[in-house]
Amino acid sequence: MPEVQVAPYGSWKSPVTSDLIVAESIRLGQLALDGEDIYWVEQRPREGGRNVVVRRTDDGNIDDVTPSPFNARSRVHEYGGGAFCVADGVVYFVNYDDQRMYRGRHGESPVPVTPEGDKRYADMVIDHLRGQIICVREDHTSSSQEAVNTLVSLSIKGGSSGQALVSGADFYSSPRLSADGGKLTWLSWNHPNMPWDGCELWVSDLNSNGTLEHPEKVAGGPEESIFQPEWSPNGTLYFVSDRTGWWNIYRWRNGAVEPVTEMEAEFGRPQWMFGSSTYAFQSERQIICSYVQGGDWKLASVDTELRELNPIPTPYSDMARGDLRVASETAVIIAGSPVEALSVVRLDLAAGDTHVLRTSGDVSLGRAYLSTPEAIEYPTENGLTAHAFYYPPSNGDYEPIPGEKPPLLVKSHGGPTSATSVALDLGIQYWTSRGFAVLDVNYGGSTAYGRAYRERLRGQWGIVDVDDCVNGALYLVRQGLADGKRLAIDGGSAGGYTTLAALTFRDVFAAGASYYGVSDLETLAKDTHKFESRYLDGLVGAYPQEAEVYRQRSPINFTSQLSCPLILFQGMEDKIVPPGQAESMFDAVRAKGIATAYLPFPGEQHGFRRSENIKRALDAELYFYSKIFGFDAAGPLEPVDIVNL
Repeated sequence: MPEVQVAPYGSWKSPVTSDLIVAESIRLGQLALDGEDIYWVEQRPREGGRNVVVRRTDDGNIDDVTPSPFNARSRVHEYGGGAFCVADGVVYFVNYDDQRMYRGRHGESPVPVTPEGDKRYADMVIDHLRGQIICVREDHTSSSQEAVNTLVSLSIKGGSSGQALVSGADFYSSPRLSADGGKLTWLSWNHPNMPWDGCELWVSDLNSNGTLEHPEKVAGGPEESIFQPEWSPNGTLYFVSDRTGWWNIYRWRNGAVEPVTEMEAEFGRPQWMFGSSTYAFQSERQIICSYVQGGDWKLASVDTELRELNPIPTPYSDMARGDLRVASETAVIIAGSPVEALSVVRLDLAAGDTHVLRTSGDVSLGRAYLSTPEAIEYPTENGLTAHAFYYPPSNGDYEPIPGEKPPLLVKSHGGPTSATSVALDLGIQYWTSRGFAVLDVNYGGSTAYGRAYRERLRGQWGIVDVDDCVNGALYLVRQGLADGKRLAIDGGSAGGYTTLAALTFRDVFAAGASYYGVSDLETLAKDTHKFESRYLDGLVGAYPQEAEVYRQRSPINFTSQLSCPLILFQGMEDKIVPPGQAESMFDAVRAKGIATAYLPFPGEQHGFRRSENIKRALDAELYFYSKIFGFDAAGPLEPVDIVNL
């Protein structure tokens, strides 16, 4: 065993390199079961971020179903999800490049189901009885108006862009058929709501010719969020609602809604993407579900008659991806823990055994290099408490210089209606194994802590989130866990906005990194896609009526107050936060004479998917901090052009 070295924080040599991260990591999503076969999606940075539908057969063979260059990724709502479904070995999927739906079996070349045109599809369900696919369609045919969202039916044989079943609302999701094919349920909502603010649950008879009859609103409204409607095997409609302030499971039978679970816990999650599932039926009487309390995810079974919840022990504490499927005595989930990356896991419900089928990061690291998160609560503004996960520096090969405190990197997640994950994240271990402390903040507005916590951000974006990040950093400084002169903050998308706002409107952080972050709220309100075009009504205020609030909250208008170094990263094909946002901020900071850098990435959209760009951004951020904080980063790093250094 090598001798432990004494070296400054930040300079420690780590086995968690950017090459290791991009070489071994993938992103897992959307599970599906078809008989004994298990399907999921893999997003592969080494293939340019291509999304591949993968099948695991009962004998353990794992194969790609969608061949290159097909990319199974929908652009409905821009964030997509729900990009494939499968029945009897036939996979129906949306191809990213043309947004057409295709069908194919393993080993066959996919053939198109929908014609060419400016229409997108997602969230599919197979209607075997009528030979059709029911799904969400987003029509971008008109260049002079918003995209039009509808629920449509498509012939499995192909050739049609869809027959509208339901229209008139701004958004639709979650079409689900009863087992006998006689009823359809779905969710809808309208501007300015997002689905986690309020949406409606509808149910309708489905005639033999595939048309709807007697539609009825079952639950929901502008202040009740519904999530994941599902039919039980015998035809009872279940769903998740936050009508009590917490997302719990309910059912609708005999014309009445009744609770199945009643806990201060979240059995749902924000519908940023289609196809999420936090519960599934093992039988008419038994539900297998995942839920979160205090940031810690758990698995349980629910007896639907006794309405009793019984925990199912597993080694996993993160199931936040919202992928759970059940068939007979088998549950399949995407789950992780602080020492295990998110993985496709099969659980034997009778024996309680778990078996990892595929991991998102097949890396073996000694525990000495892994930092384990600690859930912390700390005081923030207005006498309230905020939540975060604290990761101390950890590298068994090094000790710090006596008396030195570590630099701290505060991470602000995207959304902002989202939450951090405690599953093993090599992107965090990259920092902690080099001698950084990391604080991953679930600021007010985050999910997993109930609707009231989520609504702290209503009208307060750029204030509450910033306060919680700032107060989290100062709390660690007071605890002696961080160097108050070397505090950094980073974040992507909405987290990038929080980063820019914290650097501009507060004087706490010494450096920051914005990944495709918002600098101008007015520009975002006027130049973004349909799904989020009214999101800021709830986060900031109605526009243009509250235009002055938008101006006051936009960092680009107050760069005179920004006095610390900043590095910006931006995808050049980003339709959610266009490149002009980062470019304007860079120009303004550079003109002030503050050390700054800007790295644009051609071909990337909102969130980096290509391995070479993920590597470049991670190493560039470390290089930037090493120059600002004055430590020598271990290992070769490609230099960054930092102006005004």
